[in-house]
Amino acid sequence: MAYRRALIPALVGGLLITLLLWWAGASDLALQLRGSTRVFDVQSASELRRWLAPWSYDPPMTLLSDGPVDADTGGGGGTVLSGGTQYAGLYSTAMQIRFVAVFVFFLAGALLLVHRIPPTRGRTPATLLALWAWGPVAGTLAVTVSAPWLIASGGHGSYRFLPRLAGVIASSGPVVVFVSLLTAPLTVLAASVAARGAESLPRRSVPPRAARLAASVGTGVIAVSLVILSYQSVAAWIQTSFGGAGLWSEPGDLLREWLLLGGWTGPATTPLGDWLLYRVADVVMLAVVWWALRLLPGLLTRTTVPAMAAGAVCATVLGLLASQVLHMAMDDTATVWGPVHVFSQLGEGVPAALTFGIAAGIAALVTLRLAGDRDTGTAPGAGTPDALSQGRQA
Repeated sequence: MAYRRALIPALVGGLLITLLLWWAGASDLALQLRGSTRVFDVQSASELRRWLAPWSYDPPMTLLSDGPVDADTGGGGGTVLSGGTQYAGLYSTAMQIRFVAVFVFFLAGALLLVHRIPPTRGRTPATLLALWAWGPVAGTLAVTVSAPWLIASGGHGSYRFLPRLAGVIASSGPVVVFVSLLTAPLTVLAASVAARGAESLPRRSVPPRAARLAASVGTGVIAVSLVILSYQSVAAWIQTSFGGAGLWSEPGDLLREWLLLGGWTGPATTPLGDWLLYRVADVVMLAVVWWALRLLPGLLTRTTVPAMAAGAVCATVLGLLASQVLHMAMDDTATVWGPVHVFSQLGEGVPAALTFGIAAGIAALVTLRLAGDRDTGTAPGAGTPDALSQGRQA
């Protein structure tokens, strides 16, 4: 699909996810009313407020009070921030940046995905899943970009900055997953309408051996994080072995956030049956990633570096969501923490999925090229100049 056609559904999706997240954040006030505990139990209401807090435009009550005071003690006169008004302003700035950023990041990703995986010629399910997976990625990037202003709004922004940055990045939460689940079908619907009457390349015929080899190499990159880096002793080394000073001290939490897709230990610490069930979830994740990467080159109209990287990121997020759904089925804490707590793991690990998904996509593309798959942009069996021109435009 040409970029000018893909822009319309990308704009629809970007506006929709931004409005839905704004509406979700505004709903945080409703959970603070006394009657909310009649609809939800106390634990569920608290968990929902935790989900919605990163997208709530209203500043916390602590910022509306006198707030912290920073003073420059050097010299005779000091610069004092008078009360919480300035901090509430910083919070508003952070949320403005966050909502603009989520719109921009979703727009950019959706534009690329709809352009390279248009909902035609049997690609519609793939387009839908890719857009759903891209939503949490856009949310994570938006939270990351706005994090410095949000941390500064709490006062003492230079204290333990990197651990606090890691905490903010991890806070986008399950709400983005559910909002993306609503955004993706409507974006695909808009893309289907925009694609009417347009020429569309058929699915490429990729050599099976090259596709399997590329998927295996890409999945191996993901396994480095999920199997090797996420092992308890290695994760602990990542947590504690990197130092720093001042503003950049204690980077361990931030490194774990961007490098670890999970966490596991040997079977000695848990019953063998439970340990095996959790390892099955890891195997399912790798299987989903492998299968998605196996199909990805044939689904793309052109196997370019940005398209393969974005597709691999979406494949990794889908694998994460599949494993987290299995973990939800094994979770038996609903009676203690409330039924909403079962969904609390959704959306975890997206920063690491972004890091290793990009690497996996590039590795898979290089493997495809070395294995003999040459994507010239020409439709299979097309040798005419018109067909070649259409392939290049796609």
